[in-house]
Amino acid sequence: MRHAVIVASLLAAFGGQALAQVQTQTCPPGGAPTTYPVTKKVEQQDVYHGTSIADPYRWLEDANSAETKEWVDAQNKVTQSYLGQIGERSAIKERLTKLWNYERYSVPYRESGRYFYSRNNGLQNQSVLYTMKSLSDEPRLLLDPNTLAADGTVALAGTAVSPDGKYLAYGTAASGSDWNEWKVRDIETGKDLDDHLKWVKFSGASWTKDGKGFFYSRYDAPEEAAKLAGINYFQKLYYHKVGTPQSEDTLVYDRPDEKEWGFGGEVSNDGKYLIITATKGTAPKYRIFYKDLSKQGSKVVPLIDQFEASYNFIDNDGPVFYFSTDKNATRSRLVAIDTRKPAEKNWKEIVPETAQTLVGASLVNKQFIVQYLADARSMVKVVDRKGKLVREIALPGIGSASGFNGKPGDSETFYSFTGFTNPTTIYRLDMKTGASTVFRKPTVDFDPNNYETRQQFYTSRDGTKVPMFIVSKKGLKLDGSNPTYLYGYGGFNVSLTPGFSPANLAWMEMGGVYVVANLRGGGEYGEAWHAAGTKLQKQNVFDDFIGAAEWLVANKVTSPAKLAIGGGSNGGLLVGAAMTQRPELFGAAIPQVGVLDMLRFHKFTIGWAWISDYGSSENADEFKALVKYSPLHNLKSGSCYPATMITTADHDDRVVPAHSFKFAAAAQAAQAGSAPILIRIDVKAGHGAGKPTTKQIEEVADRWGFLSRALRMNEPAKVAAQ
Repeated sequence: MRHAVIVASLLAAFGGQALAQVQTQTCPPGGAPTTYPVTKKVEQQDVYHGTSIADPYRWLEDANSAETKEWVDAQNKVTQSYLGQIGERSAIKERLTKLWNYERYSVPYRESGRYFYSRNNGLQNQSVLYTMKSLSDEPRLLLDPNTLAADGTVALAGTAVSPDGKYLAYGTAASGSDWNEWKVRDIETGKDLDDHLKWVKFSGASWTKDGKGFFYSRYDAPEEAAKLAGINYFQKLYYHKVGTPQSEDTLVYDRPDEKEWGFGGEVSNDGKYLIITATKGTAPKYRIFYKDLSKQGSKVVPLIDQFEASYNFIDNDGPVFYFSTDKNATRSRLVAIDTRKPAEKNWKEIVPETAQTLVGASLVNKQFIVQYLADARSMVKVVDRKGKLVREIALPGIGSASGFNGKPGDSETFYSFTGFTNPTTIYRLDMKTGASTVFRKPTVDFDPNNYETRQQFYTSRDGTKVPMFIVSKKGLKLDGSNPTYLYGYGGFNVSLTPGFSPANLAWMEMGGVYVVANLRGGGEYGEAWHAAGTKLQKQNVFDDFIGAAEWLVANKVTSPAKLAIGGGSNGGLLVGAAMTQRPELFGAAIPQVGVLDMLRFHKFTIGWAWISDYGSSENADEFKALVKYSPLHNLKSGSCYPATMITTADHDDRVVPAHSFKFAAAAQAAQAGSAPILIRIDVKAGHGAGKPTTKQIEEVADRWGFLSRALRMNEPAKVAAQ
């Protein structure tokens, strides 16, 4: 039985909501269909709770096989040939290169009388780390990742300066992999020591107060053939002493009885405690343990010993620990827990839950800096140790602020502010006076006064009000003719907030409208908003996204022929689900590094950790929900899918490229119309973090070039009568 027939029967048995929206149809006229490489099918059947599901492209899961590599080469040739025929692409790339060529800075931090921050002069593949002893000094180059690989594919994955200012521990990631290697550099000489730590993943470094070593987390070394796709279990927390080999590192904490637990270790600012945050999957529910570092041989003590809420350690006052938590506060609050009497009845609430979502807090100048989201826009307040308001930090508009790090004794901190049309500017905040002054402000080749950002609330399918940001040139005509790029994510408690991007600026210069929808599953309105888009309620996320598209069409911002959708990772799933449920609503789709096989995602690398958001096909009820929307399993032969460019990378060990490979093969086979179904497979690249500037520009030029043709951006839309 053919794959599509099996899935059609299955969906009909489960009510067929997604299937009912994807009927065989007469495709609109278009150009000549694209000729794709022949992709073989195999007889592979899997039985889920009594239901047989075909997986004819299972062989593409083996990224190391010669056959898969040949398929990748053949698909890339088709894609590059198609993109090479788009005349606008070269002009788009030229403009992108010019827009990208501006100075970019990170938020500085101070340690032992030195400041540290990174800077990119514009077109450097990787940002460079600098240090200086005062804000008026000439910065000194400390670490240039561009010297680590000629093509810029080795990126900094993390840094930590020892409390005495003597050493820099730094992690690097090669070709976009999540696997990191850590080294130690002498800050004064700029020379690396012999320390070399491997098989570190999802970890930073936290130094002991004496500067003799640091805590970090790692996995056991995988087999070479499985390092990019093998499943990751049993993370362990270690202590590394500077000047010793990794083999002598001290195991601080692990749980051989709990393979899914992960650990992060953080030393308190006073150096007395190691706070260990235990995670299980990606759910924002943590256990907290601590170890008294002032007592040799002290044991690890549980403080919060259930995965029932989020707890983010802020700082401590001796044995009193400060946390932000969503325990009994879906939008979070700030509490003090005395480790000598840790029962919940003894907790002291410092900052109660508000109508805004608390997303971050720090203790600087013996005051709390509390960061909120108000309808996905930043709001920042300073309160005293008892929670009394000192002041609200005035921000320069609708945007996102981040940073505000420091120590209780610091009288200054730094933060960044950015908006859709505001390049990221770095500010110094004087905690004594509350005055903000510009530390670094970039100059970009555009006039922000020519653009506008507005926030629109719309109604989703079940009546929920959902916000979205609409960004465009001023004077937008509401006649349905505007090429529009609708972006979303909707998962894992991640909030989408305003931020500057030369890529999106180029799109708007081309006449495009850029839209960001703040879907359920994200963290914009706290844990309840997140939970409403998980597991059996995941369809809410897709309904929210489709609702945004319908609002844009109904209000004549755009029309289906001019509407493109995009998203990456979990956002790639979002795009895949939307285009299979409502293909007629979109003119183009770009699922990037997407989770597209919802029945097998948990079988690769860290995929099992996503079960907390998605559920698992090994659970009968969750299988029924997953198979209804899994993009791979909802492609229907004979349907007219929008022009689609799937993107992935050969070193993606977060969402393995097999998701995109199988989806591309199945979509090409199912497509009845002439719209192309292409897959762009990047080499020496991963899930996205640390991607060199050159590769970013190439990818965006291909994306906008593809959409310029798919949406016929030089032609007016044919707007249906309302």
